[in-house]
Amino acid sequence: MKFMKLGSKPDTFYTAEAVRSVSSEVSSDLVIQVQGHRYLLHKFPLLSKCLRLQKLCAESPESSPRQIIQLPDFPGGIESFELCAKFCYGITITLSAYNIIATRCAAEYLQMTEEAEKGNLIYKLEVFLNSCILQGWKDAIVTLQSTKAFPSWSEDLGITSRCIEAIAARVLTHPSKINLSRTYSRRGGGGGGGGRDDIVSCNGGGGGGSECARQKNLSKGWWAEDVAELGIDLYWRTMIAVKSGGRVPSHLIGEALQIYASKWLPTKQVIPDIDSDKTGEKTSKYRLLLESIVSLLPCEKGAVSCSFLLKLLKAANLLKASPSSKMELARRVGIQMDEANVKDLLIPSLVSETRYDVDIFMAILEQFLSQGQSPPTSPPRTKGRYERRRRSRSAENIDIDFQERRRSSSASHSSKLKVAKIVDKYLQDIARDTNLPLSKMVAIAEAIPSFARIEHDDLYKAIDIYLKAHPELTKSERKRLCRVLDCKKLSVEACMHAAQNELLPLRVVVQVLFFEQARAAMAGGKVTDLPPDIKALLAAQDDDSSRPPAALSTTTTIPGTEDQWSVSGLKSPKSKLSTLKMKLAEDDLEENGIAKGLKFKNLCSIPTRPKRMFSKLLSINNNRSVAEKN
Repeated sequence: MKFMKLGSKPDTFYTAEAVRSVSSEVSSDLVIQVQGHRYLLHKFPLLSKCLRLQKLCAESPESSPRQIIQLPDFPGGIESFELCAKFCYGITITLSAYNIIATRCAAEYLQMTEEAEKGNLIYKLEVFLNSCILQGWKDAIVTLQSTKAFPSWSEDLGITSRCIEAIAARVLTHPSKINLSRTYSRRGGGGGGGGRDDIVSCNGGGGGGSECARQKNLSKGWWAEDVAELGIDLYWRTMIAVKSGGRVPSHLIGEALQIYASKWLPTKQVIPDIDSDKTGEKTSKYRLLLESIVSLLPCEKGAVSCSFLLKLLKAANLLKASPSSKMELARRVGIQMDEANVKDLLIPSLVSETRYDVDIFMAILEQFLSQGQSPPTSPPRTKGRYERRRRSRSAENIDIDFQERRRSSSASHSSKLKVAKIVDKYLQDIARDTNLPLSKMVAIAEAIPSFARIEHDDLYKAIDIYLKAHPELTKSERKRLCRVLDCKKLSVEACMHAAQNELLPLRVVVQVLFFEQARAAMAGGKVTDLPPDIKALLAAQDDDSSRPPAALSTTTTIPGTEDQWSVSGLKSPKSKLSTLKMKLAEDDLEENGIAKGLKFKNLCSIPTRPKRMFSKLLSINNNRSVAEKN
């Protein structure tokens, strides 16, 4: 911390009967009133350096031995006035980053310019500010913070902009060339701070370690925590200046924003205060802070983590931020949705009847799916030997571009596989909500491309949870919900559970049993063609699974133990067959013996005794195996 001393005389100011005076052999002839305080002073030293006092004395009549001057709205109060008065008397004063702004504004108010006297206070303050204060890191930060008390004065004098430019210049400069202060740094050598770089003092004593280690520690986002001390207005302007420099990597900008958000945005402990904020003052303050942070987010993908973006989105929902801010956050989350955590995606809903904000999740998912491109199959090739011999540099560049696109497409493909798992887990959580409409459940499930779901166990579990939480669903609604399920992609454990699931539509149970029987036959080496009726059913399932994903548009929590399913305690195959027979009979009763379509007719043409049907399948397999051996 730098400081400057002016004057050489001892302090002779004293207080008597609530009046401040200065010891002198000459009686006072001037009374100055500042914010209700009286000062008994002398015209000679004051008027020679203060043009404003000269004008006021010339305008006011002398009605008594002591002329009275009023100084309303004096910037900085009595402390700043007394510093200026002491400077006029030649009394020693000490200036630093903590009081230079108040003193500079007071000197401007009194018009202590070079016109009044050479080497006046304003000149000395400007030299100290430009040559010392703004050249140091801590001093520039403290000075900028002090401008909050005098916003209009600091703006008019250009002090705020100069401080911001000085701080941005320090950030863009290599840390080894900056005058840092150990006392101002909060990252000293404990290794904390979530893996952030620690600052080592440049003033010695406590740095410890070699010069090489010091340079390493000072190489990255060393400035983020110090700048985070600023209020949102000054912070926003400072970060804009840093970003406009174009030399700070986007991920360091993102780290700085995350530090600032964690320091100032409301936490779970502050949420009750926001709820009790009747005037809305706190909420408005936090909303402005959040929207300012969103406007500062770097545009590059991965500059900030998906988890941080989702925390901002939750805060935006809580603070009722502008729709543009919420959609911007949803767009950014969608770009890197494959990094998301299901827990972070469960954003509480404050408007709709559902427990979670499903609409904003659908917007995120839609943004993610909109950026996917089908991978190219092969690069453009030249034809003929002659063209290959004269292969140009541009042709080589085309191959390089193709390889880059292929790697990008491969990454996009793998990210879709990750997002498919995330979506299915998300569906399991929201399926417990009794107020969740079927249309939204189906829209989210069908949005994922079929190739992205390698297995359907998680999807089946989500469907099972939803059916348990919504027992009022009609038969057609249950069919609509299960339409996206591909029984061929269910594990043996899931198949065994689905075969006994009374909540599933009959079609799904039959398909599960068919695929389970076919898989058992193939596992035993008895591969054969299935009867026409069964093949028709399998073809119908293939048609459903190859259907393109639908657009994301739509027109009592169940205890966790009921959502779990396993193969333990399952019924025997004989019981499964009786269950199927019961479902077939029930379906015949509901449809009054009238088949709704060809596929249903084929299904009903299967013998009513399922046990005989599976015996027939095994018999066909055995006969064909014997024929092949002969």
